[in-house]
Amino acid sequence: MISANLSAIFYLISGVLFILALRGLSSPETSRQGNLYGIIGMVIAITVTFLSVGNFSSGFIYVIIFLLVGGAIGAFIAFKIPMTAMPELVAGFHSLVGLAAVFVAISAFINPEAFNLGFPGKIKLASLIEMSIGAAVGAITFSGSIIAFLKLQGIMSGAPITFKGQHLINALILISIVFLTYFLCVSQNSNLFWILIGISFLIGFLLIIPIGGADMPVVISMLNSYSGWAAAGIGFTLENTALIITGALVGSSGAILSYIMCKGMNRSFFNVILGGFGATEQSSKDKNKEQRPVKSGNADDAAFLMKNASSVIIVPGYGMAVAQAQHALREMVDTLKKNGIKVSYAIHPVAGRMPGHMNVLLAEANVPYDEVFELEEINNDFANADVAFVIGANDVTNPVAKTDPQSPIYGMPVLDVEKCKSVLFVKRSLSPGYAGIDNDLFYKENTLMLFADAKKMTEDITKNL
Repeated sequence: MISANLSAIFYLISGVLFILALRGLSSPETSRQGNLYGIIGMVIAITVTFLSVGNFSSGFIYVIIFLLVGGAIGAFIAFKIPMTAMPELVAGFHSLVGLAAVFVAISAFINPEAFNLGFPGKIKLASLIEMSIGAAVGAITFSGSIIAFLKLQGIMSGAPITFKGQHLINALILISIVFLTYFLCVSQNSNLFWILIGISFLIGFLLIIPIGGADMPVVISMLNSYSGWAAAGIGFTLENTALIITGALVGSSGAILSYIMCKGMNRSFFNVILGGFGATEQSSKDKNKEQRPVKSGNADDAAFLMKNASSVIIVPGYGMAVAQAQHALREMVDTLKKNGIKVSYAIHPVAGRMPGHMNVLLAEANVPYDEVFELEEINNDFANADVAFVIGANDVTNPVAKTDPQSPIYGMPVLDVEKCKSVLFVKRSLSPGYAGIDNDLFYKENTLMLFADAKKMTEDITKNL
């Protein structure tokens, strides 16, 4: 057994390592080191937690078995999951964190003696408040993450699902959660506890279904924050310092990231976290738009335009991730640079399905970091560039975000690719992006559509170059 003071010191060390992990993950160059810090911190926290328990009963054998089974499943998924499915994976893991918080709260409520919280019907007031908050936030995280997973996976429509009086119902349920928590603390009635968990699951569904696909990256970040606060609440219940520190770090960093993303997308932070409050319907202009003519070309046309250019800006998106075209893209860019053509990459904050998605893919293909620029750094350069090569990026290049107030992406900063002399747009078809709206860029005079698989088209362009 390890002493309480020594446990506190090791928990503090793991907390510092978690902070260093977050710092490392803020840049692709230091992300591997950040991951390593996080792994070491978690190993220390788990080891100290086991050593802090005085009597290793037979029940611990089951804990170890489930720990190994869960770890093996997690490792298998991590090796097998493609980068394109990473947002769904994150949403799925968030749901498990929320569910774990609910199960721990239920255990503490049913058997408070095992956690030194008092006796059934006579649980410490502070502990009851903490487990109620942890259970409620955990339930919201679980059900909300399930909806996010279904939307990202395409099992459920990415379009907002709304009905009359939705926001009023959400508000009433949230208020009822507060009152239920109060009456639970007063009476310690088990029926109130189960009702609290039940309606928390319900509000999780209702908060996420009205949020459209364009805002889904913010939702993933927001649910990440919720899972952290759920863990912190349960950490207070269990009086576990490591869980409190870890939960607070995840909760606060997730909230800050959500705010930064909302600001970058010109979204109201409170509207998103309150379930798409104030969301507008898609304009009839988009719903009833007639098919307009587009100019299409082939790899030879694209190679000709790029060979005669002095500068090319690459705009990667989710289509590049699906086709796993990052390595082929790197080869094409190397060929262009050998011909003396200046090449740079423009990354939108929410390109792909989650923050940093494109940065990770480009880093995987060994694209130099000094060639990759964020939206605010490169947006003014499009007007002076000869060619914009858009490979699978849709909503983040749609000019309608600047022109149609009724569009669901209106006000979201987009990459000004239409200002280039020529735009080469690689896409399989004219289908809308994840936000479900048509892209006006397809029909611009300076746009040449390249209908093909992104990897195949890029390889063909390289051959022609």
